Amino acid sequence: MSGPLYFKPTCKNVSPVKLDFKDVLITPKTFSHIRTRKEVCDKVRYHFKSSNRTWKGVPIFASNMDSIGTLKMYGKLHEHEVVTCFHKNLNKKLLENDYDLDKNLYSISTGINTDDIEILKEVMDKYKPKFLCIDVANGYMMKFLNTVNCLKSMYPDTIIIAGNIVTPEILPELSIAGIDIIKLGIGSGSVCTTRIKTGIGYPQLSSILDCYETAQKYDIKIMSDGGIQTPGDICKAYAAGADFVMLGSMFAGHKDTSEQIINSNGCEYAEFYGMSSQKANNIYNGGLQNYKTAEGKRVMVKLKDSVDDTVEDILGGIRSCCAYVGAWNPSEIYQKSNIIRVQHQVNDQYL
Repeated sequence: MSGPLYFKPTCKNVSPVKLDFKDVLITPKTFSHIRTRKEVCDKVRYHFKSSNRTWKGVPIFASNMDSIGTLKMYGKLHEHEVVTCFHKNLNKKLLENDYDLDKNLYSISTGINTDDIEILKEVMDKYKPKFLCIDVANGYMMKFLNTVNCLKSMYPDTIIIAGNIVTPEILPELSIAGIDIIKLGIGSGSVCTTRIKTGIGYPQLSSILDCYETAQKYDIKIMSDGGIQTPGDICKAYAAGADFVMLGSMFAGHKDTSEQIINSNGCEYAEFYGMSSQKANNIYNGGLQNYKTAEGKRVMVKLKDSVDDTVEDILGGIRSCCAYVGAWNPSEIYQKSNIIRVQHQVNDQYL
């Protein structure tokens, strides 16, 4: 009789500590030739290899979330040449109406289910957008890769944004599939609970740093999605190698972009929720299916003033960062700066 069967365990090598925006600061490398922030241009010009398209604008996208990627948000942000990534549930409204939209300043979004793709085809035929965002919470599915392949073959001249992932290993396959911009970020959003519910995630700054070399090799642009709390965090994303930054919570709750304002105890609030939250599942899926768990939360954001003020604050911070490091626009921040790890980022005595 044979003895017990023993299996040699596979050892997992745990990587060094990964970093988030709060863990670092940017330092200049040398003297800056910029005399004033007025000389800095907050716009960039990029060429995208796969679609062979060129684009110029502010390298910031409003997130494709229900309360962020809206027509009201586009109405304000396009004045600053900031791009609004429409949420996928807006596609039906886009079909039912005729909107005059600047192709440089919005993106259509889609999921990867059959229903999503069917309505997307109609939207693409009607608007012929410059940007298409293929968006799933888990970009490590073969179905996601197959959808990218399919849509690229259908719309070869469209700039394709796809995600989300957090590591570089599958970037070569996504490059072959035809993406122009990879969207990085899992669990880093302010109303995302994926890390709590699943243990899956990656600190956002290190995700950018670790994907940068592979993205450069395959000529893919990086969009950092999630984890941004301040204008300084946006600058750190650029310093780590991001070409674009996607913002959700920083654009949430403004009086001129909020579609529903809620009054409570004499104060005004706007609703902000994750797209995998119980709230989103109730709206779009008839409730949370019993094989799922909610991976997002719903919060009430105290109503803010005009989003114009927030945009100007963001752009002012970016211009100042550029002036410090000698970058004439955000695309130069990576080459002209260093990143240092810190234990204490700011003096918070009066914060």
